[in-house]
Amino acid sequence: MSATTPPFTLADAERFAADHFGLTGRAEALDSYADQNFKLTCADATYVLKIANRTQNADALIFQSDLLQYLARCLPDMVLPRLYGDDEGRTVVPVVDEAGATYLMRCVSYVPGQVLAECKQLPRDVLGDLGRFFGRLNRATEGFRHPHMVRDDAWDLANGATVCRDLCDGLEASERGLVTAVLERYEQQVRPHLPALRRAVIHNDGNDYNILVDGGRISGLIDFGDAIFSHTINELAIVCTYAVLGEAQPLHSAARIVAGYHGVYPLTELELSLVFDLIQLRMATSLCHAARAMQADPDNAYLGVHAQPIRAALAKLADVHSGFATCVFRAACGLDPSPLATRVTAFLQRQSQVASVLDAALLARGTVTFDLTRGGADYGTAAQRASTESFTAFLFEKLTAADVAVGLGRYNEDRDLYCDPGYDLADCERRSVHLGIDLYAAAGTTVYAPLAGVVHAVADNNAAGDYGPTLILRHETDTGDSFYTLYGHLGRGCLTERRVGESIAAGAALAVLGDIHENGSWPPHLHFQMMVDLFGWVGDYPGIARYHERRLWLSLVPDPNVILRLPTLGGGGRADRQALQRKRGQVLAPNFSLSYREPLHIVRGEGCYLFDADGRAYLDMVNNVCHVGHCHPHVVAAAQKQLALLNTNTRYLHENILTYAERLTATMPGDLSVCFFTCTGSEANDLALRLARTATGRRDILCLDAAYHGHTQALIEISPYKYEGRGGFDAPASTFKLPMPDVYRGPYKRGEADLGARYAAAVQPLLAQMSQGPAAVIAESLLGCGGQIVLPDGYLTELYRWVRAAGGVCIADEVQVGFGRVGNAMWGFQTQGVVPDIVTLGKPIGNGFPMAAVITTPAIAAAFHNGMEYFNTFGGNPVSCAVGAAVLDVIEQEHLQQHALQVGDYLKQGLSALQQRHALIGDVRGLGLFLGVELVRDRTTLTPADREASDIVEAMKQRGVLLSVDGPLYNVLKIKPPLVFSRDDADLALTALDEVLAQLG
Repeated sequence: MSATTPPFTLADAERFAADHFGLTGRAEALDSYADQNFKLTCADATYVLKIANRTQNADALIFQSDLLQYLARCLPDMVLPRLYGDDEGRTVVPVVDEAGATYLMRCVSYVPGQVLAECKQLPRDVLGDLGRFFGRLNRATEGFRHPHMVRDDAWDLANGATVCRDLCDGLEASERGLVTAVLERYEQQVRPHLPALRRAVIHNDGNDYNILVDGGRISGLIDFGDAIFSHTINELAIVCTYAVLGEAQPLHSAARIVAGYHGVYPLTELELSLVFDLIQLRMATSLCHAARAMQADPDNAYLGVHAQPIRAALAKLADVHSGFATCVFRAACGLDPSPLATRVTAFLQRQSQVASVLDAALLARGTVTFDLTRGGADYGTAAQRASTESFTAFLFEKLTAADVAVGLGRYNEDRDLYCDPGYDLADCERRSVHLGIDLYAAAGTTVYAPLAGVVHAVADNNAAGDYGPTLILRHETDTGDSFYTLYGHLGRGCLTERRVGESIAAGAALAVLGDIHENGSWPPHLHFQMMVDLFGWVGDYPGIARYHERRLWLSLVPDPNVILRLPTLGGGGRADRQALQRKRGQVLAPNFSLSYREPLHIVRGEGCYLFDADGRAYLDMVNNVCHVGHCHPHVVAAAQKQLALLNTNTRYLHENILTYAERLTATMPGDLSVCFFTCTGSEANDLALRLARTATGRRDILCLDAAYHGHTQALIEISPYKYEGRGGFDAPASTFKLPMPDVYRGPYKRGEADLGARYAAAVQPLLAQMSQGPAAVIAESLLGCGGQIVLPDGYLTELYRWVRAAGGVCIADEVQVGFGRVGNAMWGFQTQGVVPDIVTLGKPIGNGFPMAAVITTPAIAAAFHNGMEYFNTFGGNPVSCAVGAAVLDVIEQEHLQQHALQVGDYLKQGLSALQQRHALIGDVRGLGLFLGVELVRDRTTLTPADREASDIVEAMKQRGVLLSVDGPLYNVLKIKPPLVFSRDDADLALTALDEVLAQLG
């Protein structure tokens, strides 16, 4: 312990609390860096005594106290320590040790919650939440000034470079190398800009031992001992430093924090450009401080708690170019990743002439555009792709058949051709998006420079699947902006014929195309791409991007056709949207519908996003089928693995069906323990009717108004949404329709007493009309086509009671809302406190794989065992059971039920806030990630805004957000996204909806 550290015991702390604050309780020590902190547990509350080390002066502690009181007024919902005064009202009290040395003590409230460092299970978007939290904090402190806020402090990041220079001698050699590199970049790239940075009071120590989490959200902040007036951006850099420790991809993790912060407290262009270097400076200073502190006090483990993970993170970030990191942060914030790309592209568009990159005569004969997407016309069979020779023959035969000499490969094409290890990255998807334009032609074909430039690099990228011999030229715009062009897969002669620094005229011969033995083992072609910044790459540059980073890379590597000026490459063998619509009208029945006035051509999905044929991303807020996210890799892998082994039926013994049935029924309450497997939700509901009618010997079915249960004839007959709609028919005699328990439009309104019982009582006259009594009542646990209706409390309890008393069974249709979507329960019916006799499952059960299930009791299953075999050719096959088990894995391992609750509440609150600003929103309702927004033209008459709802859906699509309309009046925006939907996604959707509603007036 250093000479300045307080030396007090637990008994001292208890005595101080009693003498100065009148508190009697039990003290226990808390971890601290240089001070002493004691948790004091009293009968009525818990407190913290904070005794500062002797280097602290009273002015600094008064500043901290006044700051906390200011924040309590500005941010009343934020959980922060609350100060307590002694009998004289002082918040800073002197105490004396046995040697007569004086220390300063404060008493604050004990802030509840778990520190972030100790949380093992966190929501997916906790990093964005962390950024938003500190963004709110700094937005508030921007207006705080205090006479004692300015001081010289070693932990002020403005002094970080000085600290590193003074203390780095205590580091190991490898650590000194990392720190020295950070200092060099800081001096060149950051220090000159310091005078232009915003300054404010910041917390200055947002590490994971000071940040509190409650209910899966960032809830509070403790230890304002390092608060100081400094560059505002230092706060964000410090928070990022500690939050990314241990992350597999610290840069991208930091980007999520930066995006969250920017969304609440917008960063300046300068701040965005410097934050990455400041993150590294904080890591370096933390290493230096820790080394010095551990030398002075080797027994204090807290001093080095971050040292090893910081060392690892700093090593990972050492090779990341600051400019590239800035582009990543800009993309995460929704900004143009590289504004330079816009300027360069505009310059190139103004050029009246550029030279041809291949012989103009070859191109004049015409070209063929290849479609190299998975399943595309030119993707080839496995045998054709088995070797470079066979794939070369396959492609060049197409050129011969078309009587052309050149084939074109598209920019921004999502390909599945890149299988070499170099295209993989741990914890990240394979790279697949092509960033250049390919020109396939015979080996030996001459390559020309389309623009004048200087040879920037000559390199032999000779690894399998790489560029092979490569040239990079540097060019300049008329305003002095540099940009680059890359020529890959060349013949080896260019390695000696071209030299760095050589000037190249437009139209000059550069090289020739290499053959398959020298060009990286590819069919002979030129890979041509344009880059606006090389970010430190020498002789090489990524030509393939990961799909989720597509927006970033398409900015850094713009479409090179602005230089090549080749024929439009959009078709590529894939039919355009209009052609697809025409063919659809020829081969599909006309009552297949399409969404949106201008239909989307969707070719890929990932997580909460869908991507169209042009590569545009759309936030999917309506697809409750891909429950754990489009193409979740764990689910896809489970299907692939089992499909490669066996896919048969339930007439054979197999572990998968038994294991899955056990796991599925374990999530059910009561006697719901027997499974039937089907392929669709409609099959499941149809089977449920058979079970109910067989078990009771009756035919009559009770259903709810506006309900939809499936597309078989039996189900259409109990689905008023269908049989009362266009092309419908009169209700069959065996169907009895209950009024929809809509507490917004119905006769009994939200806020009135006994709503559930009053609506359920409508069943009594219907039961009296039945000659034999009901076979069953079937109801969705929350109503989908009815308009995203949440049933009033007690409704199913009373309804089930009446039906069971009349001898019927109760069917819960969970096809839309099951598997944790409602957030506070695994199954929707659990929110009503009931146990059905039969439960039907579909849609989310297989994340898009065709499977469904019926769960019932042993008694009903036994009654159905009447001699007629139940067999479903595909229901319960080993592949579907493997998929179903994988979906359960993801729900459990990624805590998606809890995630649905937290993000659903956040989104619902945001929608309710929009309701206060926009009169068109009449009602916001739902549970978890099953939400509805009812639109009305008048909140008194409740005139449905159906036309406006349709217009909103179209306008949201234009902004990249997919919604849909539901409800019997077609005026409800339905929101049922995949459960991986995050707060960041919610913010994107809320911002877009706010803009659209504002435009509608």
